[in-house]
Amino acid sequence: MDETLMKAAVSPLLEWYRVCKRDLPWRKARSFYTALVSELMLQQTRVEAVKERYVLFLQRFPTPEALAAASEEEVLKMWEGLGYYSRARNLHKAAKILAAEGLPQDFNGVRALPGVGDYTAGAICSIALGLPQPAVDGNVLRILSRLYADGANIDEPATRARFSELLRAAYPPETGDFCEALMELGAIVCVPNGAPLCGECPWQALCRAHLAGEEENYPVRSEKKARRVVDATVLVLQCGDKFALEKRPAKGLLAGLWQFPFFEGDAPDLGEVVAEKRAKHIFTHVEWRMRGKLVRIDAELPRYVWATADEIARTYAVPSAFRAFMEWVR
Repeated sequence: MDETLMKAAVSPLLEWYRVCKRDLPWRKARSFYTALVSELMLQQTRVEAVKERYVLFLQRFPTPEALAAASEEEVLKMWEGLGYYSRARNLHKAAKILAAEGLPQDFNGVRALPGVGDYTAGAICSIALGLPQPAVDGNVLRILSRLYADGANIDEPATRARFSELLRAAYPPETGDFCEALMELGAIVCVPNGAPLCGECPWQALCRAHLAGEEENYPVRSEKKARRVVDATVLVLQCGDKFALEKRPAKGLLAGLWQFPFFEGDAPDLGEVVAEKRAKHIFTHVEWRMRGKLVRIDAELPRYVWATADEIARTYAVPSAFRAFMEWVR
């Protein structure tokens, strides 16, 4: 692959980034810990959903030591609404390692932290440690496949490895800016859904796909498998001013989080149904189609945990999958 093209693309990209980058809270003061928190939060989550939660999370846990000292329930509550809660648990575990052992100083040490894969390790190394370690995600694969008009399947590990080596050879001294500029270009110009904004791109004079008028032919990807659909019933059981909660299993989807009583298929008749609604929630591989029922009962059922609306808001991490039914909890 032509390294000359990649090296020629570095300078215009950095100049564009310095002028056009978004004002994001994790770019204001960079440290190893803030890079770790932001990169884990941003995994599979939109920037707009993360911005406010990142600020609140760091206000509550400003250091690895503060996060390490917190309970898992407190960490999960602060993560509420971001989804993929295994990230919160991994961040908590990583903070305990950092508090006990100090900060790793190389790629292998960063990569060994819980929840940190090759992309996240590369981003942290580039941004926080000044190391020329590529962070190659879907955004970066998309912009490079268009820059080179490269028809290789970006879902193949070999394609990711090839582009990683290409970037490693071109890394400038400004490792953090270069890493973030690649991500930024894919996020706001060479966008994932819809036509790329080529008129705003610093690479428009270099991009082989653009010069051939074939931007939307790239990247090449594998066909996605259809999501499995689960029909379920959610009961919001109310007894006086308290509501029933149960903990999900320790493994699997939304592991260990709190939910309203959840039944695949129909639910048993437990009391007076005073309201109903339907909602759905889409995970990566599964879609829940839920029928929600607000049910009033006369006595607390012992198999559930019972809490007031205020207690749920303060203490219990209820995933956003059940957000549609929270309006009944008051």
